[in-house]
Amino acid sequence: MAHLPEDLLARLGRLAQGEGVELVAVEVGGTARKRVVRLVLDREPGGVTLPDCEVVSRQASVLLDAYDPFPGAFTLEVSSPGLDRKLYNTNDFVRFEGRAVRVRMRPGWPAPRVIEGTLQGRSEGFVRVRDRAGVTQQLPEGDVLETRLAPNLEEKETPQHRGRT
Repeated sequence: MAHLPEDLLARLGRLAQGEGVELVAVEVGGTARKRVVRLVLDREPGGVTLPDCEVVSRQASVLLDAYDPFPGAFTLEVSSPGLDRKLYNTNDFVRFEGRAVRVRMRPGWPAPRVIEGTLQGRSEGFVRVRDRAGVTQQLPEGDVLETRLAPNLEEKETPQHRGRT
C-alpha cells in the first residue's frame, strides 16, 4: 500500500485543524494506476458536516496536487467516520472506552473471529473487550484487523438481554 510523506500528512492535519475538525485517518488505496486518498474527519461534539468535508476537500486537493505524491491520477474522498467508526489510534481507544465495539480478528484466529462487547481499553499490546457473557477478552493487537464502534449493540444491551449471545 502506498503512503504519503510525513510532511504532507502533517500539513493535511494542520489544514483540517484550521477548519475546526480533526483528521483522524488518511488511507491510501486503489490501484497503482488509479490511487484513492481517503481523509476521515471528525469533530467533538457533533461530528462533521457536508460543508466541512467540502471545504477540506477543496483545500486538500490543492495541497495534494502541489505535492504530487504518486504518478498518475488519484481520487480524493473526504468523509466522516460514521456511526460505526473505526478506532484508529490510542486516543480513540481512550475516548470510546465503555462503548460497544465489534473487533475483527485476523484470518487463522480461532473462532469466533468477531468479538462483540464493551471496550475496556487498550494497553500493553492488548485490546480488552468485555464480551456479552461478561468475560473480558484480552486480544493481542497484532491479531486485531480492526476495531469499530457498534452502536446497534448498545441498543440491544437492555437488562433482559445482557449476557445472552
